[in-house]
Amino acid sequence: MKYLLVTFILFVILFNACSKKEEVKLTVYNATAFAYDLGNSWEVDATTRVKGFMQKEDKGMFSASLAYEINLITPKKDTIKSLISKVVDKSEKEKMSDTNLEAQFDLDSTYSDGTYKLIWKVKDVFTSDTASSSSNFKLESE
Repeated sequence: MKYLLVTFILFVILFNACSKKEEVKLTVYNATAFAYDLGNSWEVDATTRVKGFMQKEDKGMFSASLAYEINLITPKKDTIKSLISKVVDKSEKEKMSDTNLEAQFDLDSTYSDGTYKLIWKVKDVFTSDTASSSSNFKLESE
C-alpha cells in the first residue's frame, strides 16, 4: 500500500511539473532611431523588436495583433505624446518567436538640434499586456 501511495504522489508531482505552461512575458527590445536631414525637415526612421505576444492559430496561419504608440521627448524635456499610434496585425505560416515594428515620420524645421528620446509603448491586443523600450537620436544641422 505504501508503494502505491508513493507512486501516486510522484505521478501527481511529475504530471503537474510537465503540464505547467511556461508563462511568456511581452518584451519590447532593441529599439533604434535615426534622423535624416532633408533640408527643411527631418525624416526619422525607428524600429523595435517584440516577443512574448499571444498568437492565435486559424487554418494553419498564426496571427498576432500589436498596438503601439510612440512618444517623443525633446531636448528641453517636453513630451509629445502619441506622435504615432497604430495597430499592426501580423500573420505568418509558422509561429513567430518575435517580430519587428517600424515607424517613419517627419519633424519640421521647428524642431531644434539636440538629442531626442523616442519611447515605444506596445500592447498585445489579445492579452492587454504592455511593455516599452526607448532609444535616442540626434538632430544635427550641418
